[in-house]
Amino acid sequence: MIEHGRIFANENSYTTPVDRKTSILPPTMACYSRVIGIVFSSSRKARRGTYDGQTWSDSSIDIFNALEIAGCRFDIQRMNILHSFDGPAVFVANHMSILETFILPSLINPVHHCTFVIKPSLMEYPVFKHVMRSRNPVVVSRDNPRQDLITVLEEGSKRLADGISIVLFPQTTRTTQFDPSQFNSLGVKLAKRAGVPVVPVALKTDAWSNGRRLKDFGPIDPSKTIHFTFGDPMTVEGNGKEQHEIAAAFIAEQLARWSNA
Repeated sequence: MIEHGRIFANENSYTTPVDRKTSILPPTMACYSRVIGIVFSSSRKARRGTYDGQTWSDSSIDIFNALEIAGCRFDIQRMNILHSFDGPAVFVANHMSILETFILPSLINPVHHCTFVIKPSLMEYPVFKHVMRSRNPVVVSRDNPRQDLITVLEEGSKRLADGISIVLFPQTTRTTQFDPSQFNSLGVKLAKRAGVPVVPVALKTDAWSNGRRLKDFGPIDPSKTIHFTFGDPMTVEGNGKEQHEIAAAFIAEQLARWSNA
């Protein structure tokens, strides 16, 4: 069990222990029976104004543990990258499921206080909206790319100037298939404007699948290992095309390696 207060503090990698105790309940039931309680508890704290960055990291770890109790296995690599630079950064990642929204705070936030670029619906999502609002995210519509660019550059730069890192999913939607042509350069442009590093993050989180009726709550499949790995931080030079291509290639290569494992 990962404990609060020592969240991967001095570790470069983490793999779920083979002897990790799991629930006797079916995986989906075992996971959601805990996650729902964590989200409601977090929402109450957020409404009271007591849901700070540490509490966010702690609730993220609680969900991490809920997934392991449900039988899911994590393989997280290159966490030393988070300690290789000072100050905020822009983290750009592929996007598969809601799992990464829940788990990335436990990995990034203890080292670099962070927030997300999110769609408006998450600010109105029942119960969960209070948590997201407390994190002061950057909200974009995804209906108007030009306006979204302006919003991310302006609002993202403000967060970065305050020392808050930005986590951004440059794909147009969640998907298990990574298409570099759909991975836009918004994160690189933000990092360039703010003068901070851009850090690619490759992830494979299809163990938490999208649902048919409720997109965020599909079946949990422990047979699929959950992967996260961090790429080297890059200073954006020129128009950022090279750094954008490196980030996309890093993600594509990691996904291919995991798929062939």
